[in-house]
Amino acid sequence: MFHVNQSRPKVKKSRALGIALTPKAVKYFEKRPYPPGQHGRGRKQTSDYKVRLLEKQRLRAQYDISERQMARAYDRARKVEGKTGEALIIELERRLDALVLRSGLARTIYQARQMVVHGHIAVNDRKVDKPSFRVRPDDVVTVRERSRDKHPFQVAREGGYALDGETPRYLQVNLQALAFRLDRDPQRKEIPVVCDEQLVVEYYAR
Repeated sequence: MFHVNQSRPKVKKSRALGIALTPKAVKYFEKRPYPPGQHGRGRKQTSDYKVRLLEKQRLRAQYDISERQMARAYDRARKVEGKTGEALIIELERRLDALVLRSGLARTIYQARQMVVHGHIAVNDRKVDKPSFRVRPDDVVTVRERSRDKHPFQVAREGGYALDGETPRYLQVNLQALAFRLDRDPQRKEIPVVCDEQLVVEYYAR
């Protein structure tokens, strides 16, 4: 299971979902802010089911995970006290690949996943090559010694991927050291994900 959602080019997929999944897609959106297809500009009546499905697909795309991974995360979130939708996003945000992206070690979620899968990342000094690994508060994530000279990490060290926004408050990042720590569980409002999570909960609860 390497790339889950590679069937469509990223920009086209970004337009279909209405969210920019890569920096390249951001530029595209500025030019053409409507969905792909010849009727993209027309207003379509969409059913409640379709609206919820789209929201679920948008969330899945932002973390680049399979339907099965999403359903499992939802099942775990349901068992958490409080709002299931918020718990779901916090659950997904604690994935190792998501935090590698947020920390500024990678430019996109796709690149973050590859860094993990190819064995470049360690958690508490132990190699972890599962992108779905759930990071816990106080875990320290580092780029492994043997990988540090690779080009993407040299770019990361110079802050090349951290240009887009500020680092979320739940992370303590040291790009020079190619390392970060999860200080505490993220709060939903701090997580830079575009989603009406209540619609996703309604999709699964139907």
